[in-house]
Amino acid sequence: MNQLSGKSHVFTLRVQYRSNSDYLANLVSIAENYKGTVLNAELKELRTDLTAADVVISVEQPEDQKWIEKAVNQLSGGDIVELLEEIMLLHKGGKLETTLKNPIRTKDDLSKVYTPGVAKVCQAIAQDQAQAYELTTKKNTVAVISDGTAVLGLGDIGPKAAMPVMEGKAALFKQFANVDAVPICLDTKDTEEIIAIVKALAPTFGGINLEDISSPRCFEIEERLRNELDIPVFHDDQHGTAIVVLAGLLNALKVCGKNIKDVKIVVNGVGAAGISVSKMLLHAGAVNLIGVDREGAINRLETYNRTHWSEFAQITNPGLETGGLSDVIKGADVFIGVSAPGVLKLDDVLNMAKDPIVFAMANPTPEIDPAIAAPHVRVMATGRSDYPNQINNVLCFPGIFRGALDCEAMDINDEMKLAAAEAISSVIDPSELHEKYIIPDAFDPRVVERIRMAVAQAAFKSGAARKNLLTGVN
Repeated sequence: MNQLSGKSHVFTLRVQYRSNSDYLANLVSIAENYKGTVLNAELKELRTDLTAADVVISVEQPEDQKWIEKAVNQLSGGDIVELLEEIMLLHKGGKLETTLKNPIRTKDDLSKVYTPGVAKVCQAIAQDQAQAYELTTKKNTVAVISDGTAVLGLGDIGPKAAMPVMEGKAALFKQFANVDAVPICLDTKDTEEIIAIVKALAPTFGGINLEDISSPRCFEIEERLRNELDIPVFHDDQHGTAIVVLAGLLNALKVCGKNIKDVKIVVNGVGAAGISVSKMLLHAGAVNLIGVDREGAINRLETYNRTHWSEFAQITNPGLETGGLSDVIKGADVFIGVSAPGVLKLDDVLNMAKDPIVFAMANPTPEIDPAIAAPHVRVMATGRSDYPNQINNVLCFPGIFRGALDCEAMDINDEMKLAAAEAISSVIDPSELHEKYIIPDAFDPRVVERIRMAVAQAAFKSGAARKNLLTGVN
């Protein structure tokens, strides 16, 4: 079985066959006939007369897989039990592992890493709690915590099913910012229980990343934890989205020659993300911002049974506009959608101001088809990777936590979030800025470092940092 480069599609056939047959050899020949390569075959004897194998095959094109499957199905002596997709195999056994920074090979190593040597370190921390940042993993470790109630577009799928997403988040922390992250999925939806558990876990970590917790509970959970802990607590679904939206909008407004203080902004979807996006834009200088949900424009003259809507109404919609999306979108310069597929119609876009900006971020299907909207808007952005200007949280959270950990921050406040957005925006040189390039690529190596420094400096200036990153002084 040879490892092969140059192939672009990998799949696995789980097969069972008579142990004394030529089934496996014939399968390998079929793969080779279709210009495929068997990379591995993991065998397991089920009985003396029956063998199972997971056969990993690499082919040049996905359609080659279909021909191989069809031919293998015609083989005598065995059967395909299951097709294991590449994505499932990638997640087999999880996506993370724990490694050692220093090897433990001798008794002397053991005595230093564990007892009796470790007692000296424990005593140092007991005498000065701040030493935990220097002498334990706290300095570089974040907890990624979810209750599984609002996972991607899947909804309330529970803590076990949420684990692959939290592992993925942890992997991104490590890949992009070298932050060690631990996925923790809680088997409770009770707000008080979640708060108590996170508070009890907090001594281990330098920061808490809340993830995929349903609204409105997410508001109280984050607010309480921010008030009651002395480490950063950041709900990425709210603030990560808001920061990247602002970063993209700042550049989109430059392309259009408009100022955030002068434009009319309509935010469709007044949930966790919509409210956070709105507050971020207001903090950055927006004035005329209107939030719209299924019940219409949020208006301070109305009475709402949702506390977060009542609070939101007091800071938005200065013109007291009423009606649905089609009513308030008239004359708007900016549409920001964090809602549902297809809610923005072409007529709505045509009723917007000159050179409109549309951020349609519902995933996987945007609020309006970009192909329909693009000819009529100046700047188009979505949450998808197959269109220009992807609004992606991965641009934000690794760098924010990298900066917060490095300055030993006690919080991630509005000043730090604004600094992060401006840092992302600044990665694109004004000479490179255009309608289809308002946001940098997540793999741009400048992103994390720009955010890190901006966040750390903002933290120190606002009193949220224990350490000045520029001087290294506590």
